[in-house]
Amino acid sequence: MTKKKKHTLEFEVDYDYDMIGISSPNSDYRIVWGMNELLNIQLEKSAEDFIIMNSKGEKKSEHPFYQFFDEENFLDMYFIKNKFDGKYLIPENKQIDYFFFLVHNNFYKIPSFINTLKTIPTIHGAYSFDPTEFPSTEFILFE
Repeated sequence: MTKKKKHTLEFEVDYDYDMIGISSPNSDYRIVWGMNELLNIQLEKSAEDFIIMNSKGEKKSEHPFYQFFDEENFLDMYFIKNKFDGKYLIPENKQIDYFFFLVHNNFYKIPSFINTLKTIPTIHGAYSFDPTEFPSTEFILFE
């Protein structure tokens, strides 16, 4: 009798986005209004929630979010509330109130972009994060 070989399929997640954490006691629409004014963008609230699935394909959590598609610069932006209904988008970083994702970003330099965000009165802090630092970012997918 021959032994069966066991093969494991491994893949590396490609994080094609920049992740910025935002701290603010203000509501999401007040922050988005300030971002739209300062950055000259049009973040709009999505009719649907941002859904996070677990490794088994089951819905883990839902989060309200705003989105903007910059067709000129081929850039997608997502502003997502971290905590909603007692569940976190990024549970490893519970002190962050919102996350701002720049998908396919070849336009903004993140350090200067963060300094610009910090000038918005409703934002108390903005921080760049490496998505590979958090296991939960594996389940954050943008189409």
